[in-house]
Amino acid sequence: MIKLVYCVRRKAEISEAEFFRYWLEKHGPLVKSVAHDLRALRYVQSHTTEAKVNEGLSQGRGLGKPFDGITEVWWESVDDLIAGSTSVEGRDAARRLQEDESHFIDFADSRLFLTEEHEIFDLRD
Repeated sequence: MIKLVYCVRRKAEISEAEFFRYWLEKHGPLVKSVAHDLRALRYVQSHTTEAKVNEGLSQGRGLGKPFDGITEVWWESVDDLIAGSTSVEGRDAARRLQEDESHFIDFADSRLFLTEEHEIFDLRD
């Protein structure tokens, strides 16, 4: 499987609470409504918590400020991602998502990239 990772920062004029509410309650359902058109199999939002702990973790490594959260979207393959994003329906879905994201995400301070997972361990088993 291939995974898109989207590290997001909120627009400065939007409060953290409003950002998380909009992302979860408005944008999330929109993504779900176009998942079939994009051929996406899974979508997860991870909202940043524990600001003081994050600050300490970042300072200990000399890192910049944490992102407000990450989105992960999975496809069966790169071919499925390309097919979903180049179809007429997929292009329309991507346009709708980007238009909605422009209301709450600071594009210039966010990052987007594809990954392939390599599980090292899972102690839940």
